[in-house]
Amino acid sequence: MFFAFVILVLLGVLGCVVFYLARRLWNGLVGVFPCLRFAVVMGIAVGLAVLSVLGFANAMLPLPDAVKHVLGALGAYAMGAFLYLLMFTVIADAVLLLLRLLRLPAAKRPRVRGAMAIAAVALTVVTVVGGAIHATQLTHVAYTVPIDSAMDVSDLNIVLVSDLHLGAVGSEARLEDTVDEINRRKPDIVCIAGDLFDTDYAAIRDPEAASEMLRGIDATYGVYLCFGNHDAGETAPQMREFVRRSGITLLDDTYTVIDGRLVLAGRLDASPIGGYGECERAELSAVLNGADPTLPVVVMDHNPAHFDTYPDEVDLVLSGHTHQGQIFPANLVTGLLYTVDHGMYRREAGGPTLIVTSGAGTWGMPMRVGTDCEIVSIRLE
Repeated sequence: MFFAFVILVLLGVLGCVVFYLARRLWNGLVGVFPCLRFAVVMGIAVGLAVLSVLGFANAMLPLPDAVKHVLGALGAYAMGAFLYLLMFTVIADAVLLLLRLLRLPAAKRPRVRGAMAIAAVALTVVTVVGGAIHATQLTHVAYTVPIDSAMDVSDLNIVLVSDLHLGAVGSEARLEDTVDEINRRKPDIVCIAGDLFDTDYAAIRDPEAASEMLRGIDATYGVYLCFGNHDAGETAPQMREFVRRSGITLLDDTYTVIDGRLVLAGRLDASPIGGYGECERAELSAVLNGADPTLPVVVMDHNPAHFDTYPDEVDLVLSGHTHQGQIFPANLVTGLLYTVDHGMYRREAGGPTLIVTSGAGTWGMPMRVGTDCEIVSIRLE
């Protein structure tokens, strides 16, 4: 009963938002296009909203996989269009309100209101198209990390990627370029810091092709993965089998020793969507039990929110998860939520260093606005 009430409230709020968006756009556009009917604008607003909801919830619908893929793609782009159209419409209304408060006659002119509405639509199209194109482009970031260890590991080239979100819109199309970019960096170790999958393994259109591409990663000492919050749920067993077939070593609250010189550990995520079955996140002391304390320690932990819990014995923590907000203005929010939502941060001299990557893929809307898809190269010195 409570769940049904919450759904009704959310649908009511969404309905009010849709009506506001349609009404404000029509009020502006009709000043330039007098024959434009409100029903047309309302229909477009409702269509975007419905597609957004269906795209977000399509995995829960009893539909064939092919239909789910189509709905997911349409819904992902519709969600971006709806949100940005709403944002630019609110900004246009704010500008018009300011003009009225200043008692400027332009605020009452139909053509001015029409120009503001047209600008909102045009900016939405440019942002969505530009963001979708930008999401297909990978950038490269390099960091040098100081460590307090007598062991020389300065020759090891670590490449960090995260948040590939296989199964999300555009994820498989980007995978080949991502693998090529990783190999171009000639890595000794490749660390995938979580969210290799997008919650539902069945959402991957061609798992065998994706697995084959991942097997093409060429790293001297191998490819390693820790699970993120989306690498969980009912299809987690299939995810584990996919990882095995892809030649990737899963570190699920375990560690390995690289070339006798470096301890690399991977943590299970603290808040997996749907859970890991009987597996639960262990304490760090249990994860590193038996590790040589004289060796430098690198830990993959998908969510950077736990960085403050790491002791000085850990040299480097590798995270993703934040996407750096992925699209503006969400990047402003993640900057407030996390100690660092992107980049390198060291708590204090002698303490651990944190590197957070914005990720190589996207979640939800297949767009990047104000942020980049990236891979990261790391040197320890």
